[in-house]
Order: sequence, then C-alpha cells, then structure tokens
Amino acid sequence: MNIPSELLYSPEHEWVKIENNTAYIGITDYAQKELGDIVFLDVESIGDTLAAGEVFGSVEAVKTVSDLFMPVSGKILELNPEVESSPDLVNTDPYGKGWIIKVEITDSSTSHLLHAEKYKELVG
Repeated sequence: MNIPSELLYSPEHEWVKIENNTAYIGITDYAQKELGDIVFLDVESIGDTLAAGEVFGSVEAVKTVSDLFMPVSGKILELNPEVESSPDLVNTDPYGKGWIIKVEITDSSTSHLLHAEKYKELVG
C-alpha cells in the first residue's frame, strides 16, 4: 500500500497536500482499493467554504457510494478536470493525477490530521 510521507491524512481516508495557502485533496490508495473501480465523482460544492470534517462530495464505485470529507477548512476552488472526465485516475494514480479538489485554506490547523506513520497504523 502506498502512503507518501510528505502528505497528511484524515481518519476518513482523504489525503491533503499543502502548498502555501492551497491544498490538494484526494482519497488514499487504501480507500480507492476498498471502494473498487471508481466510476463517478460528485462534487457540487465548488466555490463553497467548508469546515474540516464536512462533506464536500461523493465518490461512486461499482460496489458503493461513499461521502468525501474535507480534511482542512477552506474554499473549494476547483474540481480536477481530469478526474471529472476520467474518474478511474483516482484508482490508477490516487496521489498524482487522481487528486480530486483544490482548496484555498481558511484555517491552517492540521493537528487533527495524521502523518504517514500514524495513518499506516490506522489502516493496518
């Protein structure tokens, strides 16, 4: 299982990459494997400001539909256009081309997030 050390993780299996005041958010390799083949992403919260822990959308896989949770507070700037047209990128490249949303951070607190080692302990 791939868990990059430079990212932060939520207990709900989202990852976040923070660059200055911007965050890129996606789901972890563990989450995409548990969900199976992803066929659709529903993110209707573009332009909304949401708190950490709030639902920003959902991911639909062949087996199930699962909510997506904000790992940080911020304004959702965009949905990755590549995953909008090719949601399977979340399966094939979850930490690269498979990022889901770009966020302008409104609260830089990350103490509730997990570093890679702690996330590895969570998922076993």
